[in-house]
Order: sequence, then structure tokens, then C-alpha cells
Amino acid sequence: MANKESLVVASKIKAYIKSKKMMTSSDALGAISDKVYCMLDAAIARTKANRRSTVKPHDL
Repeated sequence: MANKESLVVASKIKAYIKSKKMMTSSDALGAISDKVYCMLDAAIARTKANRRSTVKPHDL
């Protein structure tokens, strides 16, 4: 996650994983945030391709 602000709430992610009787590794949160960035970048590209300026659920 080079020079990018985290897009996830660590405590919420950890609590969710713990509720599934699992543990969270120290580097998992960065990887999850990276996935969110990728998902958002793809949604933004789709939005622009459709000549819109509003990202909608179906862009995800």
C-alpha cells in the first residue's frame, strides 16, 4: 500500500473476521485496502466510460 491512505476501518475488519472465529494477520489490512482501491479505480473507469460523473452500485 505504497503512500496510500488506508480505506478500511481496522477495528471493524478485525471484529468481522473474529466473529467468523478467525484471526487477522498484521499485513491483511493493507491488502484489503489495496483491493478496495482497485475496486474503486475500476468503478471510476467504468463510470467515465459511460460518460457519467457519479459512481453507482452497478459500477462496482
